[in-house]
Parts: sequence; structure tokens; C-alpha cells
Amino acid sequence: MRGIITTLLLMLCTVASAQSADKLYTEGKSLYDAKKYTQAVPKLKAAAEKGHKKAQYRLGRCYDKGNGVKEDDKVAVAWYAKSAAQGYAKAQYQLGKCYKNGEGVEKDAKKAFDLFTRAARQDNADAQLALGKCYLKERGTTADKAKAKSWFVKAVKNEKDGKQIMQELRKDAADGDEDAKLILQMIK
Repeated sequence: MRGIITTLLLMLCTVASAQSADKLYTEGKSLYDAKKYTQAVPKLKAAAEKGHKKAQYRLGRCYDKGNGVKEDDKVAVAWYAKSAAQGYAKAQYQLGKCYKNGEGVEKDAKKAFDLFTRAARQDNADAQLALGKCYLKERGTTADKAKAKSWFVKAVKNEKDGKQIMQELRKDAADGDEDAKLILQMIK
């Protein structure tokens, strides 16, 4: 009987902890969205420390951009990694960018490719575009123009962010970006 009561108490504590992490995240995200970063960080950090994957990602963004905290790429990578390990696509994409650019970690095209792949498969448009570029430029994988084109098309047709991706490609192409011009040619 004691075992059952102990198990029930542990389950109740777990549920209460998850609810408080969700509440902390919601409050922290609202403050973050209102650009009240110094107020957002403690709430995001408390939720992140409780294992909330979106709070971990958002806290990583704070350290990545210096929003409410001193900019620190290594700390950003640590929070992105915790969130990415839980399968959060936005964190996987951001961590992939860190590996691609060598920000907070040593450059590693293969790790970037793997992270972009995981996020792209979850329908993250930015990751789909990045993955297409990996195939196009032979970064972390072998070159494959057909796969590159397929991921570019998925990115620009993405329901959530496809229009924004297309606008950015057009703007970059107009500014002389050769990669953007090539991508636009490929998806015609």
C-alpha cells in the first residue's frame, strides 16, 4: 500500500512541476515577446531548468542575441542542445546554425547537416532551406541537386513560413546574392 501511495505522490509532484514549468514559460515568453528581456530571463531560466524544451530554446536565444543577458554563444549552445535533444525543431535548427558557423562550438558541417535534417523533417522551413543549401554546396553531405531542389521547394511552400522564405530569397537575389539567385532559378 505504501508503494502505491509513494508512486501517486511522485506522479502528483511531476504533474505539478510540469504545470509550473508551463506557467513560467508562458509568462517568460509573453515578457520576451514584449521585449522585456531582463524580466523574461528569470522565468525562462526557471522553466528551462525544469526541462521545458521551449523555455530552453528561448533562453538559448537570449544568450545568442544578448537579450536580457550578456551574449554568450557557448551558453546559448548548451541551452539549444538541451532543447534539441528533446526533439524541438527550432532548437535543432539554431544548434545546426551554430555548428555550421562555428559559434559557441567548433565548426562541424556533418553535425549541422544532421541537425538541419531532423528539424527539416519536422517541417521547419528555415531548416528545409538550410538543408537544401547543404545538398547544393556539399556541406556535411554529398552534393545532390535533386535533393537540394526538393528541400528548397518544401521551404518556399511551407505553410507557416514559406512566404517569408520566398521574400527573403527575392530580396537577397535583388541585393546580388548568387546563392539566392541560383535557388530561385532551381525552384521555377
